Amino acid sequence: MGALERGRFAEEMMLDLTDCCGSGPESEPASAHNHHKSTIERSVKVLLQGLGEDGEREGIRRTPLRVAKAFAQGTRGYRQKVREIVQGALFPEAGLDNGAGYAGGDGGLVVVRDIDLFSYCESCLLPFSVQCHVGYVPSGQRVLGLSKLSRVADVFAKRLQEPQRLANEICAALQNSINPAGVAVALNCWHIEFLAALQCNPNPRHPSIHGMQGWLCTSVCSSSGVFKQDGSSSFWDDFVALLKFRGVNLELEPPIQPWCPSRSLELPQCNGNSTGSISNGRLSSKTVVTQSDMISAVALILESLGEDPLREELIGTPYRYVQWLLNFKRSILEPKQNGCNLSGLSSHMRIGGGVSNSPDEIHSELNLPFCSQCEHHLLPFYGVVHVAYFGGEEGEAIERAFLQSIVHSYGCKLQLQEKMTRQIAEAIFSVLSKGVMVVVEASHICMISRGIEKVGSSTATIALLGQFANDSIAKASFFQTISKSTALGG
Repeated sequence: MGALERGRFAEEMMLDLTDCCGSGPESEPASAHNHHKSTIERSVKVLLQGLGEDGEREGIRRTPLRVAKAFAQGTRGYRQKVREIVQGALFPEAGLDNGAGYAGGDGGLVVVRDIDLFSYCESCLLPFSVQCHVGYVPSGQRVLGLSKLSRVADVFAKRLQEPQRLANEICAALQNSINPAGVAVALNCWHIEFLAALQCNPNPRHPSIHGMQGWLCTSVCSSSGVFKQDGSSSFWDDFVALLKFRGVNLELEPPIQPWCPSRSLELPQCNGNSTGSISNGRLSSKTVVTQSDMISAVALILESLGEDPLREELIGTPYRYVQWLLNFKRSILEPKQNGCNLSGLSSHMRIGGGVSNSPDEIHSELNLPFCSQCEHHLLPFYGVVHVAYFGGEEGEAIERAFLQSIVHSYGCKLQLQEKMTRQIAEAIFSVLSKGVMVVVEASHICMISRGIEKVGSSTATIALLGQFANDSIAKASFFQTISKSTALGG
């Protein structure tokens, strides 16, 4: 699609979305909303075909619709206005007429802590997790309903963002809308490693959002009014002290690397906003989708969300997102990816560590890390795989590196956790056919980015083949092994 054609298409599509603060969902015609949604669906079909997927396969036939819904939910902040949230939520409270405080006292600091949010990174379109803390000092004998602090923060989180701007926008919006004596905002943000670093983490741990190895963390803050009085006021110190009650420590040193790890990618000469030859995302099953076509499709998604792909901060975003997706491109070499040739498994066998080296001995490998991409929503899920199996005829064990390559092979594609668990078990069982048990523990970003927002939740799946399916003692023994490892922190 040429630049001129794309520009006309974008102009038709944008309609009432030019105001970055949004004008409320009710002001957008239903026909326009449906048009934006169908544009995203067509673009996702281009991406799927570029990854070598069959768009009619049962598992991904409805993926374009699900992705369109997720993007609409995750960027609804463009269609919301702070004043509509705050209006009617300011309540009179007796206090000092000419000072900062309420309820007859000075220094009436109000803090809402541990607000769990998520946002889409403007550099790579991957969701990132946010823990938000908001404080303000009421003035004018007015206080704001506490739930509104969280809702205002969510308005700005539900846009394409980066941490410092997110903190600044929340702070400025509250200062301008409720006119307090001052506002303080502190954010702790977590961004997944861009190049599937979880798959080669040398010291993996039980999966969780906050503090997980393999995630980049940054802390930022923004303040106004009495919080900015350069040491003459203790309001900021009080704010930080109240956060420490909850174990929150703000490390505000300048980051040693870019917030988004994808920023280290070198952009092509087209600045990453290449245009392809596919018009409006319509293509046949025989169309050859190039990387340029995929980048063009992502640019159309940005426009459908109400963004300008040529905005300085978004230059290169389509390219970076496509590079992430290409980590999970379907391979014609399955299941021999990355040297994982099951017919040569014997060369990866070693004598087990047990005393008897008996074929009845149970071998196990724990915490094999992986990062995959959900085929239903095109969002990452990540975690660890635990494997147990009965040894070969002479009690041989499989090298950990080879088991890791099997996990990597089945993780590096569009996947479902349930299916991946079974595939890993079957791959090992095809050679060691006595008994295999596989447990996968994973966190799914789709659980926090589609309105469900269950931050920190995790999913466990199990596959039992051969003797493990009937040997309750062997199964219980492996569960105990996993439990001990988890208790020890990996």
